[in-house]
Amino acid sequence: QDDIDAYKTQNQFLNSEIHQVTRLWTSAAQNEKALLMKCACLQARNCQMESKYLTVLRKLQEAVPGLPSSDAELVKNLIQEALQWDMKEEAEEGFNLNPVSEYDEYGFMTVPDYEIKDWKLLAKIQALEIKSNKLRSQEIVEKPLRDRWNSIGELNPSTELKSLVRSGIPVEHRQRVWRWLVSRHCSPVPGHYQRLLEQSRSTEHPACRQIELDLPRTLTNNKHFSSPTSQLIPKLRRVLLAFSWHNPAIGYCQGLNRLAAVALLVLEDEESAFWCLVYIVENLMPADYYSDTLITSQVDQRVFKDFLSEKLPRLMAHFEQYRIDVSLITFNWFLVAFVDSLISDILLQVWDAFLYEGTKVIFRYALAIFKYNEEEILRIQDSVEIYQYLRFFTRMITDGRKLMNIAFNDLNPFPMKLLRNRRSMHREELEAELCELEQIKAAYVKERAEQGP
Repeated sequence: QDDIDAYKTQNQFLNSEIHQVTRLWTSAAQNEKALLMKCACLQARNCQMESKYLTVLRKLQEAVPGLPSSDAELVKNLIQEALQWDMKEEAEEGFNLNPVSEYDEYGFMTVPDYEIKDWKLLAKIQALEIKSNKLRSQEIVEKPLRDRWNSIGELNPSTELKSLVRSGIPVEHRQRVWRWLVSRHCSPVPGHYQRLLEQSRSTEHPACRQIELDLPRTLTNNKHFSSPTSQLIPKLRRVLLAFSWHNPAIGYCQGLNRLAAVALLVLEDEESAFWCLVYIVENLMPADYYSDTLITSQVDQRVFKDFLSEKLPRLMAHFEQYRIDVSLITFNWFLVAFVDSLISDILLQVWDAFLYEGTKVIFRYALAIFKYNEEEILRIQDSVEIYQYLRFFTRMITDGRKLMNIAFNDLNPFPMKLLRNRRSMHREELEAELCELEQIKAAYVKERAEQGP
């Protein structure tokens, strides 16, 4: 009995010690988490401060021609020091909590490699802003979103799912959700893709040469497509050739290579990427978007200008004052759903919503991009400088959360019925204009023929 009592006493003591150690461990873990969050916030703030410092240097760089030689030399040296400083120093000192790697999960370069020397500083600023946004959103935004996604079982259309998709699908869930979205509207036909591949092997498609020309131009900022020997190039070739046989009315149109490439990166399997391309071209986009005349693409540019005038009247007036034709910039946004325009994190967030909701998302984000940069554009008082800025300004957008809020909150209301009505109206106008042009052309040809040689 004495032994039993002794063991009981010992067991109670050990249990007490275990509970005490557990409490201490839990407390230490919570303190560590709090310290890590505090360090992340401080590091994010440090990145913001450094980004502002580099932005000031960039402004001074632009003003160098008007500075005294000694000041110009000082600015030059400060910029050189800033460009030479490597973030790896932080990692060596143990302070780099969330380093920005050269490539993301899908193989996109996280920061563009600007070839122009004067833009190197711009790339440095962008790298800091990307890192700052990642650090700030890691615990506050990304973790709660992941928890919500992890709690979702079978996928079904709902208001909650739409909201989650708009916020961006986590990498570990994106492939599953994209496959579900494609299969909902575009039922894959078993064996169809393989039959198309057989056809492309036995007969050369007229679009084959154009496809070969476009392959090396596809996603050059992605390591999976950056060279002719890259692993996804053969898969992309097969997907595009299969589609050209699948849809002979379109065959191949420049821009389809980019759509298929993004589908390949996320879905990995080339047959799934093929059906995703079919879904985008034949279900999401209006008819004739990728036809020879690109007539519906032209219609959407007119519709977009209407929305730009209504949602951002000051900016549209500014463009009209300096005779800026925004369609020269935005046409490609619509044709390829922002591929090669936005940084990869934001691009894929846009695509998540685009695949779920359709082309209205492209209008929302196109307007949001201009709203995001409106004040900066309004400050530019020269048409050439405005065009130069519009050429690359989308790549400088690093806060996807802010852009999403503009697109889906600030720009409301945005009814689909209005979009359909505007498309119908502008299509009638455009078709009438094209018909008139054909009549003028026919009359001119007839007149020349009657005049003789």
